[in-house]
Amino acid sequence: MLINEGDLLWTPGRDKVERSNLSSFIRWLNSERSLDITDYDGLWQWSVEHLEDFWQAISVYFEVQLSAPYKCVLGKKSMPGAEWFPGAKLNYAQHIMRQERPDTTAIHFLSELSPVVTHMSWEELAGKVRILATQLRGLGVKPGDRVVSYMPNIPETVIAMLATTSIGAVWSSCSPDFGARSVLERFAQIEPRILFCVDGYRYGGKDFERTDMVAEIIGHLNSLEHVIYLPYLNKHNEVPRTGNTTIWYELLEQPPVAADDFEFEQVPFDHPLWILFTSGTTGLPKPIVQGHGGITLEMLKYVCLHLDVKDADCVFFFTTSGWMSWNTVVSALIGGARIVLYDGHPTHPDPDVLWQMAADIRMTLFGCSPAYVQLLKKMGVVPNDHYDLSCLREILMSGSPVSPETMAWFYQNVKEDLWVVSASGGTDICSAIVGGSITLPVYAGEIQARCLGADTHAFNEDGEKVVGEVGEHVILQPMPSMPLYFWDDTDFQRYNESYFEDFPGAWRHGDFVKFNSRGGSYVYGRSDSTLNRFGVRIGTAEIYRTLESLTEVEDCLIVNLNLPDGNFFMPLFVKLPDTLVLNEEIKEKICERLRTECSPRHVPDEISQIDAVPYTLTGKKLEIPVRKILLGTPVEKAANPGAMANPQSLDYFIHYARRRTNVLPT
Repeated sequence: MLINEGDLLWTPGRDKVERSNLSSFIRWLNSERSLDITDYDGLWQWSVEHLEDFWQAISVYFEVQLSAPYKCVLGKKSMPGAEWFPGAKLNYAQHIMRQERPDTTAIHFLSELSPVVTHMSWEELAGKVRILATQLRGLGVKPGDRVVSYMPNIPETVIAMLATTSIGAVWSSCSPDFGARSVLERFAQIEPRILFCVDGYRYGGKDFERTDMVAEIIGHLNSLEHVIYLPYLNKHNEVPRTGNTTIWYELLEQPPVAADDFEFEQVPFDHPLWILFTSGTTGLPKPIVQGHGGITLEMLKYVCLHLDVKDADCVFFFTTSGWMSWNTVVSALIGGARIVLYDGHPTHPDPDVLWQMAADIRMTLFGCSPAYVQLLKKMGVVPNDHYDLSCLREILMSGSPVSPETMAWFYQNVKEDLWVVSASGGTDICSAIVGGSITLPVYAGEIQARCLGADTHAFNEDGEKVVGEVGEHVILQPMPSMPLYFWDDTDFQRYNESYFEDFPGAWRHGDFVKFNSRGGSYVYGRSDSTLNRFGVRIGTAEIYRTLESLTEVEDCLIVNLNLPDGNFFMPLFVKLPDTLVLNEEIKEKICERLRTECSPRHVPDEISQIDAVPYTLTGKKLEIPVRKILLGTPVEKAANPGAMANPQSLDYFIHYARRRTNVLPT
């Protein structure tokens, strides 16, 4: 079935709308604040026109526990440097842990090492958090100290994060698929005192030992005072011990700490909670510092209002512990939901392993990236043919632009009555800027709405708001979860360079976006990987979406090379099924599809066949590093292999650049 951008895919029933958290919030606002809000658009408009009233209402409605009062909602409104709730004190982990209740599951867990779903109760989770937090205090960890993790997406990592943040220490995480260089580029910037680590992990049926890599990391982090080691891959192997190494199980074998006897560290609203890092594929990763108060408010808003998460829900997103989606999944606990952790390959040992898990634990929210859907299409997986997914009501898609066909796939292969949410935001705010509302229809390829409190628009090159045309994605007012600062960037130089150089006073997010008249949006990829042809800016996602429908193309990557004297050269690189070899017939089919469905400007200057498209560890195509390599930048300066999922995929482009050095158009 042909799906066009903007086709109506789903409309929520009246009952769904009325029972939603969002509708409850609107009713409360109208009653308690004497407002007259009737729909989502009215709520968003009020949230940005009365920014302080909105965030104060979020704090009151969700009963945020403040141990010290605030002087005002917004002391300074500047970006950067906004001061939210000055004077207030609270603790993020306390708002997670207040959901503790008896005989209730908090975490479901499945991995390739443990292929039977296990369950952790709230009592076990909270009990272990209190024990570990007490032990960390005993090791001398104080508020503001950095605690880092080199652990997979497992319950122990959640416990370590909550224990760290409950005592006011600052959390940061890399998943163990990161190489030592990538880990050190991140952790060395923030000088951690404590390291949590594992001996290895299993992915796609293959074991990856990490003991040597852990030793290298420890050896180069001079600030480390203690290592907490979890034998995960080989539980019975001898663990390398030094004078400052403790085994996870030994640290947890302590008397229980009663909830009434445990004190959460009360920290200022803007006290650092965690440090998230940018991908680091083209330079030193930026250490983004986000605060206890901002993340607490943002997660209550995003999880409960935009994802409509309730007490009985079961939330999953396929992610690793090195991606901000992991922080969001863990934060779903703040709404009382159960969360699902999966450690392993998403199609191993069976292509539908995640759907089997979804049926077994009666999942209500299933999250993934568009790349995962492409895998399922290739393997012919149709979940609805084999599994009872009657409890599933929501799909969350993020990580890269979502095509109309990808959204439609869920209605055709999973369930007709399904709320498919596409969201875009990222590490910078650890949330979404544009996302979902269960009160609105779903249109193919379209993100439903601007998120509440996000004064976001498309700017043209003159810094003017535009509707119905592609522009730079900008935010015009501060949000509480925006970075407090970059670590050790005391003069905000890197911060300003990253977000505010192009449009002073407006946050430039770095995406191409188009908003329509009803407030929906389409994201067209990173604006810094723009294809500028004959003065027309093209988002790479337009190319990828068009070629998705061709059976001959499994994956592709396109870049535009700006050459001397205003010339340019736009090559397209395609991965074909193993049985095919690129020939003139396939090339012409690709060009004709781009010419007719997009425009003649979208047609590449050259098409080449590759074995693999290079990706980051978080599933993003490396368009900018490839462009740099093709323009002659040494590979070691263009990309960091340790931050890549498939470093060998760059070899083709290195050789391509050498071959084309003397023949590129000039």
